[in-house]
Amino acid sequence: MACEGIGDDERNVDPVPREVVVATVHAGESCVEKLAQIFPNASAVRIPVRVTTTVAGQRRLQEQTVIEFGTAQEVIFASSLPLEFEDRVRVSNSDGSLDARAAVVAVRYHEGRKAVAARFLGEVGNWIIKP
Repeated sequence: MACEGIGDDERNVDPVPREVVVATVHAGESCVEKLAQIFPNASAVRIPVRVTTTVAGQRRLQEQTVIEFGTAQEVIFASSLPLEFEDRVRVSNSDGSLDARAAVVAVRYHEGRKAVAARFLGEVGNWIIKP
C-alpha cells in the first residue's frame, strides 16, 4: 500500500540515526540510575531543583540540578557539590511547591560524575510520590 506524497525512498528512511540510539542506551546507564537501583521503590521523575548545603558556620553552596529518581522519602540527583554521607541539604524548586530539608544517605562516584541520594528530614506534604 503506497502513501500519497511519499516516495519509496522517503518511506524507508529511519527517522532516528543509529548513533543517537546508541547514545541513548549509554545515557540510560548513568551514575544516577545506578544509584537508584539500590532504592527498590524509586520512580523516574524529572524535577528541576536548587540544592543548597546547610552546614552551620560555613559558606552555603548551591547548584541547579534535576531530581531524576524519587521515593516517598528520598530524592536522587546528579551533583557537583562536595556532598558526603550525612551532609544536610535544602531541596527547592522555582515555584516553591517543593522546599524540603534532607540528609545525604548515599553517594556514588562513576567516571568523574557523582550521584547523591538524600532522605527528607520531615514530612513533605506536597511531594509527588506517596507511600
